[in-house]
Parts: sequence; structure tokens; C-alpha cells
Amino acid sequence: MEFFEAQLLYTAGKAGQLKESDLPEIVFSGRSNVGKSSLINKLVNRKALARISSQPGKTATINFFRVGEVFNLVDLPGYGYAKVSHAEKVRWGELVEGYFAQKRAIALVVQIIDMRHKPTQDDLNMIKFLTETDLPFIVVMTKKDKLKKTQQEQQYELIRTMLSEYGNIPLFPFSAIKNEGTQEIRNYIQNIVENSGKDGV
Repeated sequence: MEFFEAQLLYTAGKAGQLKESDLPEIVFSGRSNVGKSSLINKLVNRKALARISSQPGKTATINFFRVGEVFNLVDLPGYGYAKVSHAEKVRWGELVEGYFAQKRAIALVVQIIDMRHKPTQDDLNMIKFLTETDLPFIVVMTKKDKLKKTQQEQQYELIRTMLSEYGNIPLFPFSAIKNEGTQEIRNYIQNIVENSGKDGV
């Protein structure tokens, strides 16, 4: 599977702009500034396919990237940024809820959390939602390089314990700086896509 043939397909700022799901979709979810764009760029080996912003809350659309003609990467807006206006939060919420409410070929949700900290309440709410709706998902723990090895082990165990009530979730420590975990996540996605069938279900 060729991950490196990736291009922006389209963006949607409202649920009504979402196009029909025609290929398996790998969905990226996480709070603002958690490293979603960095992860996507590493997976497709591109520096700036997904735009990286130092300002949290900047991504206000759902961005769709086509990988070859095999599957789509779906970058959801980041959640949990306090300085965004209430109206904007409502719009984002309606957009994301609209996405999940549609009949879509979701093959996998990549839920991203910051390895340096405990999962936020928003993170846990999202994981609970994914569990209750039976959507397949993994958890990628970003910013691994910000921790010393002992801290990495401690945080991994803490996060694993906190999420254990939601089942045996695959956990992937990841560092965009050191490119650690990228191939393991690629391999997992490839296996999911290859076994999802053309309709993604």
C-alpha cells in the first residue's frame, strides 16, 4: 500500500458540505494542538500535507486527504480549546456530530492524546463515544520525545490503566520529532484498510 501518494481531496466547514463516503476512512481525532497534523504528515511522509499551526483551534474544518485510490484520511477539528467563541464551538460540534451521524465507511478512528498528561475529560468523552458506537479505534500518544524513558513507561502505564475500562485498546507511543511509532501505526492502518473491503464495512 502506497501511503505517500496523498493529496488534499476537499474540506468541509458544515455538515451539509460533506460528500458521500466512497472509500474506507481513517479518522483522526484529538484536542487542539495535540499533534494530529504532525502525525498525518509523518504517516504520508510529507512536510505539510496537513497544515500545522502553533495557534490551537486553528483547524475549523474537516479535511479529507485521499491516499492513492485506496482510502481517505479524515482530519477532524481539534476539540477543547477554551479561547474559541461559543458560536464557533457549537459549529464545530455540529460539524463533527454531523460527520459521525452519516452512514460513512469509517474503517478506523485514530484517537490522539498527549502522552505527557492524563487523558482530558474531552478525551475520555470521545473514547466513551467511540466505545458505545462500536467504532474501531486506536489511541496514539504523541509528544513521546518530551519525556525521559522512565517517564514514558510511567505515563504509558497510567494511560493504559485509565483506559482499561473501555477494553483492550491498542496503544501507540509516537514522536514526530524522532519519527518513533510511525511505521507501527502505518502497518496497523494498512491491515485495517486491506481487511475493510471496498465499502469500508
